[in-house]
Amino acid sequence: MTHLDISTENLDLEGLAPRLIRFGAATGVLGLAAAAVLSFASGGGAVRFLGTYLVSFCFFLTVSLGALFFVLLQHLTRAGWSVTVRRLAEGIAGNLVLLAVLAVPVVLGLHSLYHWSHAEAVATDPILEAKSGYLNPTFFTLRLVVYFALWIGLARYFNGRSTRQDSTGDPGLSRGMERLSAPGMVVFALSLNFAAFDLLMSLDPHWFSTIFGVYVFGGSVVAFVAALAILAVSLQASGRLTHAITVEHYHDLGKLLFAFTVFWAYIAFSQFMLIWYANLPEETGWFLKRQTGSWTWLSLTLLFGHFVLPFLVLLPRYVKRRPRLLAIAGGWLLLMHWLDLYWLVGPELSREGVRLGLVDLLCFLGLGGLFVAGLAIALRRHRLVPTRDPRLGESLAFENA
Repeated sequence: MTHLDISTENLDLEGLAPRLIRFGAATGVLGLAAAAVLSFASGGGAVRFLGTYLVSFCFFLTVSLGALFFVLLQHLTRAGWSVTVRRLAEGIAGNLVLLAVLAVPVVLGLHSLYHWSHAEAVATDPILEAKSGYLNPTFFTLRLVVYFALWIGLARYFNGRSTRQDSTGDPGLSRGMERLSAPGMVVFALSLNFAAFDLLMSLDPHWFSTIFGVYVFGGSVVAFVAALAILAVSLQASGRLTHAITVEHYHDLGKLLFAFTVFWAYIAFSQFMLIWYANLPEETGWFLKRQTGSWTWLSLTLLFGHFVLPFLVLLPRYVKRRPRLLAIAGGWLLLMHWLDLYWLVGPELSREGVRLGLVDLLCFLGLGGLFVAGLAIALRRHRLVPTRDPRLGESLAFENA
């Protein structure tokens, strides 16, 4: 096989990075400030702001965790096709440091978000009292610190060795990453599951689902692959990576996006079907909230918007091999992922039904601006492609059958 020559290609973010950092930081500060002011001015107060903050925070957290999973998976399987897009995934996973800082408002706002954090509620509720050894503010905060320490440690290890290889060309660095990828995947799986339980499932401390973490994981991978496709198209539009990322890479990203869209739907249906079939009051109540009032329409929107429509759009080979069409499909799925997280959080904090408005948009733009700024900082330090990875030639010569 012959592969493309990328020696003359623009593989750096320099020039674009400062503008993205300034724009992202300004958007972040202004968006979050405006969202907070509007929340209190409209009478929603801390609950309104922190509720939408939690949704958007979990949105960007899951995108970054999806990226970390992707990096681990490529090393675990010794994949060659993905080398030219892996550095972008490493950059997105690098934003976990920023997200650790952005988790502070969630910790400070525990009493506004989580019913189990109120001592008087625990004292009068036998279920909460039985769970208080696990669900209490101190242990919750400690677990969150551990999760982020593990995620950041994994992200920095793989990105650090990958970028060091750009200078040394040492293939032993790849072998080291391959060896750590297996235990790293176990650590990732357990930490993501428990983080999903803590941040999202514990909003209703009386309800539980052993498959909930897998559900959140499925959405994380969908969101990441969608974001990666959009990022790749955007960088190519700016004159970068024009040859390093080919139609063949987009084709595989499209297949991953299609596969995990189906996986997300399968897990969602499995969770619903098992709880519906068992018909236990302590389990069915969670779904009942989401099948009554205005939440019914949001549930139907997720059914058709997060599964049926993307399934039909991504099924043809044609769409997967058209980068712009794939990016549009990715943008739609990112919107559905945000709505999915809102569907998880909203019914526990809003008794009036669906309350989508300007506050939600401003908060999303605020956290999104900071996320873009953090990504630009992470990617500007190194080449956008692992230029001396031993499997780079395989990636450049990659073709789908």
